[in-house]
Amino acid sequence: MELVMSLQPHKSQTLYSLVVELAAAERGNIPATLSRAIHGLVMNWLKLGDPQLSEAIHASHESPLSLSGLLGNRRPKGTQAGDNFCFRVGLLNGSLMEPLLMGVEKWGTQPLVLGRFPFALRSIYTLPGTHRFAGSADYTLLANTPQTTQTTAEIELNFVSPTSFKQSRGIQPFPLPELVFGSLLRRWNAFALEELNFPSVEWEGLVSAYELKTYALKMEGGSEIGAQGWVRYYFPDAEQAKLATVLAHFAFFSGVGRKTSMGMGQTQLTTHPTKFRK
Repeated sequence: MELVMSLQPHKSQTLYSLVVELAAAERGNIPATLSRAIHGLVMNWLKLGDPQLSEAIHASHESPLSLSGLLGNRRPKGTQAGDNFCFRVGLLNGSLMEPLLMGVEKWGTQPLVLGRFPFALRSIYTLPGTHRFAGSADYTLLANTPQTTQTTAEIELNFVSPTSFKQSRGIQPFPLPELVFGSLLRRWNAFALEELNFPSVEWEGLVSAYELKTYALKMEGGSEIGAQGWVRYYFPDAEQAKLATVLAHFAFFSGVGRKTSMGMGQTQLTTHPTKFRK
């Protein structure tokens, strides 16, 4: 296994996106979803690296993790041994990096089984440029994201896994601006240093365009319905637009909405917004 790592100073200020690369260890059919299994594996690594930290994460109201599902092409007639897959781990507290990688080292050559399907651990990427989903950011630098006329007027987000939100007593699958940016603001304030916290906001953003479909993410005990696709938001208020731009960059690491540590709410800022088709 190749381990590509980058530990930076001031870890509490740093966000990370790690990519865990796997290979199928045998031929067969991988379960449709492995969200809970991936969550369990990452928590086991953290427990090996720092048992007390793992317990604190279990007890927390806001998870410092965002996890993707299993990414990769599945063959129509079944996966072959050696086929490549990966999943992404977002760390909202940089101090989790060291115990996580320590746990991976302690795991060593133990079998890695997700949903009863065996995999081999190939590599872990953290350096920007080593994998398209790997990277890091700094809360202070994000809070001072340069603004331009274009970025402060419209923001386009791509929801790449099913996304939903708690609203009143129900679940809302449509990513309304107040739900999306309210979720991001809450998570930012939970993990950024106190001096970087933002005040509460009565969001006045509008949805100017979208292309969405609802999908069901299968989990033990049922399915979670959420929206996937892109949404373009317009913020007429310049200060709200500035804050929304910061949070849109943060979304890559944090995820948006419910169950972000179970594969939901994976989100990316679209750098080249979708053109309208006539």
